[in-house]
Amino acid sequence: MMTEEQLDKLRVDGTLIRVVRDALEMNDIIGFVVAWDDESVLVRRRNRRVVKLSREYKIVPKSEPRPEFEG
Repeated sequence: MMTEEQLDKLRVDGTLIRVVRDALEMNDIIGFVVAWDDESVLVRRRNRRVVKLSREYKIVPKSEPRPEFEG
């Protein structure tokens, strides 16, 4: 799980992120961090839709290689 400071840095910098939800790359969520609470994070996708996701998912900057899924 990402810390508050890491999420705030991604939000302030406007970093495009990747949320890895499972082993299939096509199921990744790409977007920007908007807000978060103790259990979830809001991500604004490129089509401007907002998605509420669990903070338990792996969140990495889009510029980094996709991490392996550990199910």
